[in-house]
Amino acid sequence: MSNMCMNRLITVISALLLLGAVHVAAGDFEPATDAVKNMGLGWNLGNTLDANSQTVTDPASASYWGQQDLSSETCWGQYVTKPELMKMMKNAGFGAIRVPVTWYNHMDADGNVNPAWMARVHEVVDYVINQGLYCIINVHHDTGADGNNYKSWLKADEANYTQNKARYEKLWQQIAEEFKDYGQLLLFEGYNEMLDKLNSWCYASFAASGKYNEAVATSAANAINSYAQSFVTTVRATGGNNAQRNLIVNTYCAANGYGTWSTHLPEPLTTLKKPERETSHLAFEVHAYPSIANNNADRPIADIKKEVDGMISLLKTSLVSKGAPVIIGEWGTSNVDAAETDYVKRPALMKQFCEYFVQQCKANDIATFYWSGLSDGASRLFPAFSQADLARWLLQAYHGSDYNPILPERSDYKTSCISCTVDFNQQWSEFNLAVGSFTFNDYTQLVLELEETPAAGAFDIKIYGSSNINRNITTATSTVAFTANMGTITRVTLQCMQKSGSARVKNVWLVKKDGERVPSDPSVFWGCTMSDICINSPSAVSDVKFDAPSAGRVYDLLGRPQEGVLGKGVYVKNGKKFVIRQ
Repeated sequence: MSNMCMNRLITVISALLLLGAVHVAAGDFEPATDAVKNMGLGWNLGNTLDANSQTVTDPASASYWGQQDLSSETCWGQYVTKPELMKMMKNAGFGAIRVPVTWYNHMDADGNVNPAWMARVHEVVDYVINQGLYCIINVHHDTGADGNNYKSWLKADEANYTQNKARYEKLWQQIAEEFKDYGQLLLFEGYNEMLDKLNSWCYASFAASGKYNEAVATSAANAINSYAQSFVTTVRATGGNNAQRNLIVNTYCAANGYGTWSTHLPEPLTTLKKPERETSHLAFEVHAYPSIANNNADRPIADIKKEVDGMISLLKTSLVSKGAPVIIGEWGTSNVDAAETDYVKRPALMKQFCEYFVQQCKANDIATFYWSGLSDGASRLFPAFSQADLARWLLQAYHGSDYNPILPERSDYKTSCISCTVDFNQQWSEFNLAVGSFTFNDYTQLVLELEETPAAGAFDIKIYGSSNINRNITTATSTVAFTANMGTITRVTLQCMQKSGSARVKNVWLVKKDGERVPSDPSVFWGCTMSDICINSPSAVSDVKFDAPSAGRVYDLLGRPQEGVLGKGVYVKNGKKFVIRQ
């Protein structure tokens, strides 16, 4: 074989190894310390494969298990993940994606995972790996706080561990077998935020009378260590690349331990043990959601930076000292999931906090995965960034202030509407047509276009304003006018008035006073699912004006290089978007 042929063969094999497409000798895996450094900036594909909705809440009931099909992916209002989303994240400059996965709603009481669900998880993992990105998958909302409509089956409690050990190990055996031949870009995370039997946050037994109970705290610490050991032992036993795959174990409730208001705060870090026989292929994980405001007033940035420095120092002395690197698997500010986040309410302070957080974590070899919001809801479908400024702050904090990321936004697809089929499974269930906060001064009406005329009495359009208003619809195209006395409108839905029903939504528009139509992105609210989702007639942005740069290669919004004469559309050149309007 010639040297040229040999070099080409080496190049091809190297690419396949990077993507995890072929078997790699486990001894070739990079240690966890290198993996954490090499991940770059991370993001969570949240509220998607981890989404779940159940009617039976008792894990002791056989009906608790396997209650959902693949439609669970959209049951929290997100859209089915497409490979283009991961290409967008790669092109922007992200290096790793954490993919939270919930399993109980897709497995039977004996722990057998539905093959269709495993295949879907596998598919999404491939979307990430095929872009050359690191990927973390885990066991997510099988843990967490109990509520009126939810009860997790994994608890930081010794009795719970004894009861669920076999089922938990069987779950991880199936996951590990499914991915045993994948390369080093894929990491496993044993469990998410596991709480004690009292649902205590911050530290074990915080919810007890007096804010501490030694017996509960001891049981929680022992259970966390037992679950961590079961996870590691089970994965390693499957062999193949899993023999030295980089694995991740979390502290109790993924607490980072920092704070001065209780002496028990560091206990999740100090009581966590490194699983036996683990040397260089294990990492610890914590989460961080600090408050950057007190009583709606901005905190001094000096105080916020001091808190970041204190957290990092504690992670190094309490976890890294045990011989493993640290991943901050989720982070943001304390209102990251609120209707109005700090990104909206105090952008200047948010920018300073995010820049400092990313820079200091990078300087201390701690990987960071921002929670979910950078691309959210319909933006993931196009794909686009819903918080483009925030994404830019994070990327420039990591790569340098002169870094110019490609960040497509929803407005780049301004004339495009989302079309989908909605299946309602309960009477009164609702599908979001518009969600936000607007008044008559913003929009005068909503226009809903259905594929077919609905049956009489089948559907209402419901408006949430100063009072809730229902309007029955009897035609394929329905226009609902907004009035000043409706006040601030927060939601408009399509409501099923019968026990079940189905509708094909073609377009949803919000109309301004000047007659301009703005596409509204529909989503699941409750008691329904959406399928056959597509984008109607994507076209060039008619009202965005960019001057086309004269030099450099041209790409489309998915990062694909363009050659020859360009057609109508939105393109990127030298990191800037421009429009061809032919």
